[in-house]
Amino acid sequence: MRPLKIVPLALSLLLLTSCGELLPAQSGGEDCQEQEAWSAGYAAGYEDGCLEGMSARPGPGEAGQPEAPDPAPFEPDPSGFVMLSDAVPDAVLEIRYHSAYNFVGERIDGYEAPVALLTQEAAEALRAVSDDLAEQGYCLKIYDAYRPQRAVDHFQRWAADPEEVSMKDYFYPDLDKSVLFSQGYISSKSGHSRGSTVDLTLFDMASGREADMGGTFDWFGPRSHPGYTGLTEEQAANRKLLRDTMLAHGFRGIDTEWWHFTLKNEPYPDTYFDFPVEALS
Repeated sequence: MRPLKIVPLALSLLLLTSCGELLPAQSGGEDCQEQEAWSAGYAAGYEDGCLEGMSARPGPGEAGQPEAPDPAPFEPDPSGFVMLSDAVPDAVLEIRYHSAYNFVGERIDGYEAPVALLTQEAAEALRAVSDDLAEQGYCLKIYDAYRPQRAVDHFQRWAADPEEVSMKDYFYPDLDKSVLFSQGYISSKSGHSRGSTVDLTLFDMASGREADMGGTFDWFGPRSHPGYTGLTEEQAANRKLLRDTMLAHGFRGIDTEWWHFTLKNEPYPDTYFDFPVEALS
């Protein structure tokens, strides 16, 4: 059954105007400074990847697509990674890129099975997060974890095709697809490919539903920013609970996605992997 259409949200905040200009958190004072600090370690790789993506983007009137990066620099060895379902057995998995319900509208290259992989270190830290949240009646729902480079390449090819907008109403109704490179939504590298980044939300065990976060995973726009102010008290509290618990166990967030966290002391800070997402033997 096709999901219900998301009502487009009128943009009330300025979107990103360049790869290097992230919108600050909307909550005040100390929160703003904290949010900048959480994003500092991610920003350099994000901006570099965005610039590479822009340089590969076809110019006006040009046909064609960006060239895929040379696969040689990408590590194909999954040693050091674990199955998240083994490390955090109570986590709910909804691996969006193994399905067609994502902003591309088809299964993404490299997602051979609906499983989540992480480095051993990130998985252990996430287990501590899960244990804390369980005491408050929540478990974790995982949308994405390790992401192979071939999946990032798939995103780039999709973004360079202006005719493919089948999922626009669900994920980017207020954006023209042509700005996805320049505004940093699509880039040539992702922190996910280093193996210690996870996209997730809270799952309320009493209701059997996701907690209301005031926005959906992979929504391209200001509503996804952790500090977005147009939330109810419940939505803001849910975002804060997730964020605070993740930070307490060694993760950092970014300014643009409330669901996205990276282990601060990630074991492979300069390595991008390209083995497929599949069950590890």
